Amino acid sequence: MSIPVVSSQQMREWEQATWASGQTEAEVIGRVGQQVAARARQLTRAGDTILLLAGKGHNGDDVRAAASHLEARRVELLEMPADTGLPALAAKLAETPALIVDGLFGVGLDRPLSAAWQSIIAAVNAAGRPVLSVDLPSGLNADTGGHFGAVIHATVTLTIGAPKAGLLAPAALEAVGRLEVAHAVGLIPCPFQSELNVILPGDFANYPPARSIAGHKGTHGRLTILAGSLGYHGAAVLATRGAQRARPGLISLHTPESVYYPIAAQLQSAMVHVWAPSFNPPDDIDGLLAGPGLAALNLPAEVRMTIRRSWRVGQHSMVVDASGLDMLAPEPFPKNVIRVMTPHSGEAARLLRINPESVQANRVATLREISKRFAGCWVVLKGHHTLIGRAEGDIFVNTSGNPWLGQGGTGDVLAGFMAGLLTQPDLKADPAKAICHAVWEHGAAADRLQSRCGNWTAEELAAEIGNDR
Repeated sequence: MSIPVVSSQQMREWEQATWASGQTEAEVIGRVGQQVAARARQLTRAGDTILLLAGKGHNGDDVRAAASHLEARRVELLEMPADTGLPALAAKLAETPALIVDGLFGVGLDRPLSAAWQSIIAAVNAAGRPVLSVDLPSGLNADTGGHFGAVIHATVTLTIGAPKAGLLAPAALEAVGRLEVAHAVGLIPCPFQSELNVILPGDFANYPPARSIAGHKGTHGRLTILAGSLGYHGAAVLATRGAQRARPGLISLHTPESVYYPIAAQLQSAMVHVWAPSFNPPDDIDGLLAGPGLAALNLPAEVRMTIRRSWRVGQHSMVVDASGLDMLAPEPFPKNVIRVMTPHSGEAARLLRINPESVQANRVATLREISKRFAGCWVVLKGHHTLIGRAEGDIFVNTSGNPWLGQGGTGDVLAGFMAGLLTQPDLKADPAKAICHAVWEHGAAADRLQSRCGNWTAEELAAEIGNDR
């Protein structure tokens, strides 16, 4: 299940309700310490030195609780009073620890930091070592994403219970680093609801579900892809390979004659056809993907007409990506069918005729407005913490993935994988889950590749996506 984003006040109320239920602070702190230690072990190797920075509050308690679980590591625990902490910290930082665990301040910080504390935080940031922040980077305002004079720049932030609103603010992104959630720490179920809900890895246990033993390719959906043009044939190949990894029953790619041969030569199980001006997606298909690589200047006008007509009247699921987004018009579509748009910030800015900076400043409002203009369709607003939602209802926040997704072709893989899922009759009943799974698995596949080789490509992402079982 996804977890709602909460305010600092809601977090305190949640904790108080937990203590009133009979759960003790000590038990929760113990569980948090175990999870902090587990993540610290993942970020280091046997024999490495881990420097633990413990403040006076509960964040410091969490770090202290982690110390006894850091097997095969050299642990240095520093209690950090502001007035005397800097010399000891400087000495430990000079030993270049493999990881710093930040437990100086949590959500209780509500006042400007003293000059001494600012110097301590500056020294941590200047050391250039990986940092694991517990709950939130020390110095961050948990509600606004601003800071109280200085803020730790974390590599990973392991937030406790649920994400705090400030962790998702644009101003906080560089300080937060990779956001992860330590959810199962003994708190009672979250008593609050939120417009924003962060996706958790456990949301997709046993998903996609097992297929019927009597199934065959005809029962798992027919996907048509309209993609590729001169100079952009690779997008069609990557989108098709992404779709294959979702395993719909049949995939047919339609592409201009100018790029038919280089595309067809790279695809085996997908059927590749030359696109003709008279082309209309067949009535019996279950899904349509339009847009990847449709960027050539001499693209026939009939392509736009086909995409707009399919959006307006088609009874199939439809994902529109990349250049296809600019070919749509704000028109209604049939009830009870799935429509998905997948813009990044630049494409979203063009759709709304605003600048990309405005998109980044309020991504939630951007998503809502695009969906509203295009008849309430699903919108996947790509980027760091990709958002999934519609004009109304819940918005889901994805935290998987890494900066190396910022290379050409990775979005084509996502579009294909998503369309492949939404083509399958068994998965259409819950489009939110299928879309969220596609986005999560796309990022998780990138994380797996990064952990193994570091210099992976979009082609390798297409081969990895879906390998989460």
